[in-house]
Amino acid sequence: MRRLLGIVLVLLGVSGAIDQLVGQPFMGVVLNLFNRLVVERFEVFQGYEVVANLGLAAIGCLLLVVAPRRV
Repeated sequence: MRRLLGIVLVLLGVSGAIDQLVGQPFMGVVLNLFNRLVVERFEVFQGYEVVANLGLAAIGCLLLVVAPRRV
């Protein structure tokens, strides 16, 4: 379960960073939920949108590293 959550967080974070930099050509509604619902609504993230999205991706990478692997 942690691996799936980690993968989703990485996808959301990277997609949000791409959306902030150049725009999202595909799957924008699904992949930009964090970007559209959290980052753009809170003033604390104003000016740090790319950093917030990459931070989400970093948390996802951390979950992928920490998640136990089943053999």
